[in-house]
Amino acid sequence: MLLMPAPPLSLTGESPEVNLEWLTTQDTHPLRWRGVFIHTFLRKSAEFHTPKWNTPNSGASLSGEVSLSCLIPDPPSNLRNSPMRTSSTNQHRCYAMLALSFAGTALLLLPACQKSRMMASHSMPRHQIYGSAGLSTSSRIILDGEYNTESYDYIEETGFQDPKVNPLSTFAADVDTASYSNVRRLLTDGIWPDPGAVRLEEMVNYFVYDYYIPESRSRPFSAQIEITDCPWNVGHRLASIGIKAWDVDLEDRPPANLVFVIDISGSMNYPAKLPLLRRGLSMLARDVRADDHIGIVVYAGNASVKLRSTRGAKRNQILDAINSLEAHGSTNGEGGLDLAYEMAEDNFIRGGINRVILATDGDFNIGTTSDSQLIPLIEEKAATGVDLTVLGFGTGNLKDSKLEKLADHGNGNYAYIDSINEARRVLIDRMGSTLFTVAKDVKLQVEFNPAEVAGYRLLGYENRLMSNRDFYDEEKDAGEIGAGHTVTAIYEIIPTGSHDSLRKMRDLKYQKNLKSKKSNRIHDEFLTVYIRYKDAKGRPADEISFVAHDRDFVIDECSADLRFAAAVAEFSLLLRDSEFKHRASFEQVIQLARSARGHDPNGERAEFIQLVRTAEALQPSRTAYRH
Repeated sequence: MLLMPAPPLSLTGESPEVNLEWLTTQDTHPLRWRGVFIHTFLRKSAEFHTPKWNTPNSGASLSGEVSLSCLIPDPPSNLRNSPMRTSSTNQHRCYAMLALSFAGTALLLLPACQKSRMMASHSMPRHQIYGSAGLSTSSRIILDGEYNTESYDYIEETGFQDPKVNPLSTFAADVDTASYSNVRRLLTDGIWPDPGAVRLEEMVNYFVYDYYIPESRSRPFSAQIEITDCPWNVGHRLASIGIKAWDVDLEDRPPANLVFVIDISGSMNYPAKLPLLRRGLSMLARDVRADDHIGIVVYAGNASVKLRSTRGAKRNQILDAINSLEAHGSTNGEGGLDLAYEMAEDNFIRGGINRVILATDGDFNIGTTSDSQLIPLIEEKAATGVDLTVLGFGTGNLKDSKLEKLADHGNGNYAYIDSINEARRVLIDRMGSTLFTVAKDVKLQVEFNPAEVAGYRLLGYENRLMSNRDFYDEEKDAGEIGAGHTVTAIYEIIPTGSHDSLRKMRDLKYQKNLKSKKSNRIHDEFLTVYIRYKDAKGRPADEISFVAHDRDFVIDECSADLRFAAAVAEFSLLLRDSEFKHRASFEQVIQLARSARGHDPNGERAEFIQLVRTAEALQPSRTAYRH
C-alpha cells in the first residue's frame, strides 16, 4: 500500500483548510495515483462543518463535504474508486478524490489524479460525479445535509475473443430496463453516472424496436440480424441480433394474482419515492381486470398485511389501501418478502399469473440484509412458481446492485421509476407484457465462423454471461421474456483480414483441415444464433436457430432500429469511458439517433437525443478514469 506524506493542513477556526497546490507538486504517476483531496470532519455540538479547499490560482475556495467508502490505493482490476459528488456553488474540475478522516483528523489518502487536471479552473456543473465503480461500490456523500449511499456493482467489460479458440458466445436473455431510467435521472439532476450504473444491454433494451413478428406461438421467437460497419471503430463491423417474442392479446391473458410488497420505511418519505409509488399504483388499480387479485404487504421495522388478496372489481377498496400508505421506521425487506410470497402462495392461481412486485429503494437495514443471504431466499421462493418484479425508487440511497440481483434470481425483471411518466410506462403500458411470460430460461448462443470473423466482443450482458456447456443444462436459470418483448444484443466484430487483428496465435492444423472440407455455403456464413428456452409452464426446452451473412452494408443502408440501438450502445461506451470507445463521440451519437428517430409516438427517441446533449454538457474535461 503506497502512502503519501500529509499535506499542509490548517485547523484554525471551525473549518479545516487544505492547500491543493502542495498536492499537485507531488511526483505521482497519473495512472498509479488516483486523487488527493482530504476529507476532514470536525464535530462541534454533534454537527458536521464544511471544510474549505484552497485551490491555487483560483481566488476562490471549493466548499463541500464528501466521504468515500472505497479507499483502496493502487486498486486491483475488480475494485475501483466510488463516485464522488460535491456540493458547492463554486467548484473546479479536477480528478481529486476525497478520503475520510475521522477521530482527530487522521488522514487517509487515495492515490491520485492527473496534475494537469488538478489545476484546471473551469467551473464544474453542480452535483458532478467523477470516478468509477468498485465491486459493489457504495458512495457516502454529503449533499445538502444528507448522505448519498447509492451502490452499484463494478462492471468488468468483456474483451475480444478469437473464434478459433472460443467460437461460441453464450448468455442469458435480459429485458431489464432500470439502467436507462436511472441514468436519465442522474444526468437530468446534473450528475455524471457511476460506470457501474451504465449496464449497456439495459440501456439498449429500454427502447421498443420493430423487429420481425414470430411465425407462430409454437415458434415463439423471431430474429432480425443485421451486420454493418462500426460507427466508433473504423474497420470493425457491428452485428445486431434483435429477438422478438410472440405477442398475445392481453384481453386473452389468464387472471393475475399480484402481491405488492411496499417499502414504507423512513427512507421512502420523499416525493420521488412513496408518493410517486402511490400515484403509480393508483393508475394500476384502475387498470386491473375484475378477475385479477391484488394484495399489499408493507414493511418498515416489521412486515404486515395492508390489503388481503382482493378481487380487482373492488377498486375502491384497493385504492383506499394504496392512498393510506405512509412512510416511517427502519427497513426489514426480508420480512416483507417472506410475507408477500406467503400471500401469493396462499392465493396461487393454477394456470394463471402469480407474481410478487417489490417496490423499494433497496436500503434494507434490519433482518437479513446481505445479498448472500437474500439471494438463496429469493431462489427458493421462485421455485414455487411465483415470479418477482422489482421496482426501484428514489435518489441518494438507491441500492441498484441489490435490486438487480433480486430480480435476476427471482425469475423476474427490474425497472427503475423516476417520474410519473415512467410509472405509467412500467405499470400500465408495459405491465401486461411483463406479467404474461411466454418463455422461461431463455438462453442465446452465438457461433462465429472463423473464416469471416477474426475477433468478436459482446457489448453489455457482463452479468448475464454463461459458460457454453450451460446452454444445454436445464437446471441453469436464465432470463424470462414476456409477450411481445424484444431483446437486442450487439457484437463488435474484427473481420478477417483486418489490420486490427488479435494477437497472433498458432494456426491449428486440425481446424484448418476440417475447414477445407466444409462447403462454400457454410464457409460464407458469418454467424449462427441459437435460442434455447422453456415454455411458460417450464416444460422441456426447445431450440431454434438463425443464420446470418455479411452483405457488406454500411450503416446508412441498415434499419432505423439498428442505427438507434448502435447510438444507444455508443452513448453507453462514452458514459462508461470504456477502453473500447475509440472514436465514439456525443455528436456522432446524436447524428446517428437523429437519423433513426422514425415513428416515435411516445417521444422516447427524441428524449434520448436531449439526454445525450445533457451528458455532453456535463462531461468532465476528460471523461472518468480509465479502467
